[in-house]
Amino acid sequence: MIPAMPASASSSRRASVTALRWGRLLAMGAVAVLILIAGVWGSWGSAQHVMLTKGRESGTIRVTRCGARECTGPFTPLSAGARERRRVVIARTVAVRKGRTYTVVVKPGGDEVVRSGPAGVLYAWVPLGGALLLASVVVAGGLRMTRAGWVLAGLGAALLTAAFVAL
Repeated sequence: MIPAMPASASSSRRASVTALRWGRLLAMGAVAVLILIAGVWGSWGSAQHVMLTKGRESGTIRVTRCGARECTGPFTPLSAGARERRRVVIARTVAVRKGRTYTVVVKPGGDEVVRSGPAGVLYAWVPLGGALLLASVVVAGGLRMTRAGWVLAGLGAALLTAAFVAL
C-alpha cells in the first residue's frame, strides 16, 4: 500500500474487483443458460413428435420428389388409426434421398412428417448438440470452469456424432 493512500482505497478496490467477478459470473452464466434453453427450444419442435408418439400417425414415406427445401412422397400407415396419404412433406436434409423409404411420424394438423426411430430422435436433438458445443466455450472461457466446459463439449460432440452415424 502507498503511504499517502488511505486504507479505505484498498478495501474499496477489493470490493470492486469482487463485484466485477460476480457480475462476470452472473452474465456468463446467464448467457450459457440462454444458449442451452435455445438449443432445447430449437430441438423440441421436432423431438416432441418423434418421442411422444402415442396417438400420432406413424408410417413410412417413399420419397418420390425433392425440391430445394423439402421432399415429398406417399405415406403408408403403420399405426392403428393412421390414414394413407398420397402426398406428405419431409424436410430435405443430407440424409433424405429420392427413391428411399423412411419411417416417419405425421405432425398433427397437416401433411408434414418427421423421421422417427433412433435416427429421428437423434436428428431432432441436433440443435441441442450445437448449443452444448457453443455453451462449452462460454462455460470454459467466460466462467473459467474448464472441466465443465469439456464435459459440455464432449456431450455435444457425442450427440452430433451419434446423429451423423445414425442418419
